[in-house]
Amino acid sequence: MAKRLLLVDDEPFNLELLAELLEDAGYETVAVDNGEGAWQILQREGEQFSAVLLDKMMPGLSGFELLRRMKANSKLAFLPVIMQTAVGAAASVQEGLSSGAFYYLTKPFSREMLLAVVAAATVHWDRHQYFRELASQQIGALQHLDRAEFSFRTPHEARHVTALLAKASPEPEKIATGLFELIINAIEHGNLGVSYEEKSRLQQLDQWGQELERRLADPVLGQRKIHVSVSRSPGKLQFEIRDQGDGFDWQHFLVREPDELLASHGRGILIARRLSFDELAYRERGNVVTAVTYLPPDASGSDSAQ
Repeated sequence: MAKRLLLVDDEPFNLELLAELLEDAGYETVAVDNGEGAWQILQREGEQFSAVLLDKMMPGLSGFELLRRMKANSKLAFLPVIMQTAVGAAASVQEGLSSGAFYYLTKPFSREMLLAVVAAATVHWDRHQYFRELASQQIGALQHLDRAEFSFRTPHEARHVTALLAKASPEPEKIATGLFELIINAIEHGNLGVSYEEKSRLQQLDQWGQELERRLADPVLGQRKIHVSVSRSPGKLQFEIRDQGDGFDWQHFLVREPDELLASHGRGILIARRLSFDELAYRERGNVVTAVTYLPPDASGSDSAQ
């Protein structure tokens, strides 16, 4: 089934162009030329979309205001929003991201960049829906878990561990999204030693999947493990992710430069910090990350029952 996208722009030409490019790439699109109309559609059928492409400047309900409404709605808060605008200034990019935009495209943008960004957004939504579905199969006892440790190697194994660990939280789908991003970073850029620049180049050449499989099969790199622990204490749930790589410049990725936020990947740490966790800290040479989510008083497991 084709992935469904909502296109919101007050310029008919822009809507027509976006729809043509995206439908040629296999997407199903719904176009609307104003924010209020888009909000009505999202309220009725928002969960049927995989992403929203939203113009920043529109008369009436602006793109920013529509974005804020979505983020305040529990059913729409994680739906990826690709903000598009002719303004590429740093302040404008930061404003969009602070309001919850998942991606930011400046006009004019190329067909290749548009499709790369939309593909990344829909993959994120599919992943969120996957974890959300698993989270609905609640294992209540895990919310009383005090401590657990896991070790594994591959992204496939990471999916299963993430789904299980997230169930220790009262909001498993929220935690799973960020936790998986941190674990995948640890696998790809930690254990497998892929740099940000290398991944960008391989994605452009459509060779990223093959290279990932090659490194996982490497007799040295492929044997490295990820170690993940979860611990519960009064008022918080803490996850620690440790890889066996050489580390990386984690400070750089906690505060990205505006131009870099226009790229088609590299947002995993920001996603975890802004959408999933209340605290996020890297230690040592960058191969250890601690992520904390605060718990309400009635969700602290055995401590709250004392």
